Amino acid sequence: MRKHFLFLLSFVLLGAILMACGSSGEEAGNSSDSTDGDATSEETYTIGATQIVEHPSLDAAYEGFQAAIDEAGLNVEYDFQNAQNDQNNASTIANNFVADGVDLIFANSTPSAQSALQATSDIPILFTSVTDPVKTELVESMENPGGNVTGVRDLHPDAIRQTVDFIDENFEGSTIGLIYSAGEANSVTQIDIVNEAVEGTSLSTAERTVSNSAEVNQAASSLVGEADVFYIITDNTVVSGLEAVIGTAEEQGMPLFVGEPDSVERGGFLAYGFEYYDIGYRTGEMAVEILTGDSNPADIAVEYPPEINLYINQDAAEAQGIEWDESWEEEAEIVETTGE
Repeated sequence: MRKHFLFLLSFVLLGAILMACGSSGEEAGNSSDSTDGDATSEETYTIGATQIVEHPSLDAAYEGFQAAIDEAGLNVEYDFQNAQNDQNNASTIANNFVADGVDLIFANSTPSAQSALQATSDIPILFTSVTDPVKTELVESMENPGGNVTGVRDLHPDAIRQTVDFIDENFEGSTIGLIYSAGEANSVTQIDIVNEAVEGTSLSTAERTVSNSAEVNQAASSLVGEADVFYIITDNTVVSGLEAVIGTAEEQGMPLFVGEPDSVERGGFLAYGFEYYDIGYRTGEMAVEILTGDSNPADIAVEYPPEINLYINQDAAEAQGIEWDESWEEEAEIVETTGE
């Protein structure tokens, strides 16, 4: 009887052990499947972000670009590189991105986009903060880019002409002081548009060129006595040193017109423009289409910025000795000086 009891007990214990092992193995298998599924359920993309220099407008464009991709739910790793306003650095950055095999290059400025295109014809390149992508040979045409590059340009067709018209209407007979980098193709294009817009008005222009932001102060000072107002277009070199022009404008009582609202917030008087965050965001939406395989750069037309608005800084107007016209408040968005 005792032997029979021990035999049954042993049989029961053995069965329990086998059931436990089977259950444990099944749970382990389920856990492994779940882990593998999570690891492969979302692809990770690498984006190389190249920017010629850091200043509020370009920074806002990059912020908007990231926001659009983040909102789309893509898993992206960014490699952000600032060229410190040096074209050689921009070329090195682009070549490194190609060597690293990034999935897409975000080129924030004309020099950055040109360097990226010189480095690769295979990796998709999306630009913003580029004034004239056709003239700088980044794309074949606005409607049909034709290669591995597309994006959103940062010049609305009417912005410069409306600024010149405002100066003519409110500061008749003025000479406009222009400071820009002759080495930036986007700036040369804008200066040409300014000079064309001045034709047939009461205005004239006086130009100074700089090669780096350290020369901006001297250029601004040299225009005192020759120019009546300043107009700083969206030149990366000059905008990165805008405080020097703001200082001269306030000391000399010279109205300072600028190319975008970020510069108005820093102390410029007026701009017809748009938010750089918005053009960056739209570029990010294009990036999502390309990374997910829904489209490719050759098939995405280059876009213009959204409708422009008038931005006026009333604090800057007072600091620059401008007589305030209440009618401006009906059309403009009034902003305050916030500093860089």
